[in-house]
Amino acid sequence: MDKFVIRGGEPLLGTVRVSGAKNAALPCMAAALLTDQPVILENIPQVRDIQTTRNLLTAMGAEVELGYGRAQHRTTIHCANLAAPEASYELVKTMRASTLVLGPLVARCGRARVSLPGGCAIGARPIDLHIKGLEQLGAKITQEHGYIEAHADRLKGAEIVFDKITVTGTEDLLMAAALAEGETVLQNCAREPEVADLADLLNKMGARIEGAGTPTIRVKGVTTLKGAKHRIIPDRIEAGTFIIAAAMTGGDLNIAGCDPTHVGAVLSKLREVGVKTKTSDDSVRVMGDNPFTGVDITTEEYPGFPTDCQAQFMALATQAEGTSVITENIFENRFMHALELVRMGANIRIEGRRAVVRGKTPLSAAAVLASDLRASASLVLAALVADGETIIDRVYHIDRGYEHIEEKLKDVGAQIKRMGEMFPKKSAAHPSR
Repeated sequence: MDKFVIRGGEPLLGTVRVSGAKNAALPCMAAALLTDQPVILENIPQVRDIQTTRNLLTAMGAEVELGYGRAQHRTTIHCANLAAPEASYELVKTMRASTLVLGPLVARCGRARVSLPGGCAIGARPIDLHIKGLEQLGAKITQEHGYIEAHADRLKGAEIVFDKITVTGTEDLLMAAALAEGETVLQNCAREPEVADLADLLNKMGARIEGAGTPTIRVKGVTTLKGAKHRIIPDRIEAGTFIIAAAMTGGDLNIAGCDPTHVGAVLSKLREVGVKTKTSDDSVRVMGDNPFTGVDITTEEYPGFPTDCQAQFMALATQAEGTSVITENIFENRFMHALELVRMGANIRIEGRRAVVRGKTPLSAAAVLASDLRASASLVLAALVADGETIIDRVYHIDRGYEHIEEKLKDVGAQIKRMGEMFPKKSAAHPSR
């Protein structure tokens, strides 16, 4: 099992380039199920979750080609024949976003069999809103043996009001509605950039969608969709991670290839902390040479402060003067990294959904354990400023969503190396070999 070995104390200097957004790529890959023509996606990140989705689509009968060489961030998906419209537990259990195939399969094939995802380390992520919405579109749904089975001759448009904001629920029903008969109006939708990116792809495929990125989305269903070519948006969470890392290490780092408007909440909090930043159309420069002070954050749905940057911000708060109160409103179990940070010397007290962080505390190297994707990132950031050599175990979590993060950090001055048996890089870029 791979580990990161990190020696702290080096500022991050230079330029780091952000990869494509995993959380945009996954629904776009699922959207390819809606047509029998090829869908070409560019700026695909080389991360584990992309490979898992490739395996899932291939198991259904799709042809999925990942690019090589200079085209290594491009994938072509051709779902001409879907012999097995099913998502098995073996695949869904490793990546909950696999449930995004439910809506497209029912819309395209008239049937779907998708495993319930089961538990999640950071809290419950039920798909009840997916199911309720599909039933309103006319699907007949049953549950047995741990699987959801859905059937519909053709879905019919409806007005659907989400009981609470759900990103994957919005994406799943958006895809289903694209092939439904008549008009569908989705209310209380997620406003994340990844939702708008999916709608952009679907419109290129011939869908008629308006309002994506706002609380109300209108979809006029069409009978068929065609193939398309689409470039995935930059990963705002990776950008946020590097922005916070630069601030923590007192570096001078240019985060290139990102969309600063997508990380507005993170930049706003950093300015409040006292960190200097400068933005252009596609980059953020962080100048972390000033001391900074603690602030409070509350995670919220977009455009609020993202839950996926909460763990990284907690690492930053350990190095800020004063007290920071972090309130987690999205997931109920997302403070598992706090105990690992405490092992490194942080002063953190957990009070239900609140974490009270008192700084500035010097961090010292320790052997720590990653519990989930973003927790892994927070431990990497803490290790970058800790005294001594930190060993982070179970870094397969970080490989799910960050493309070769150790190489990117090393290129801007971090002392980081990977130890143990890593999944081969060639298998990420060339899975068929």
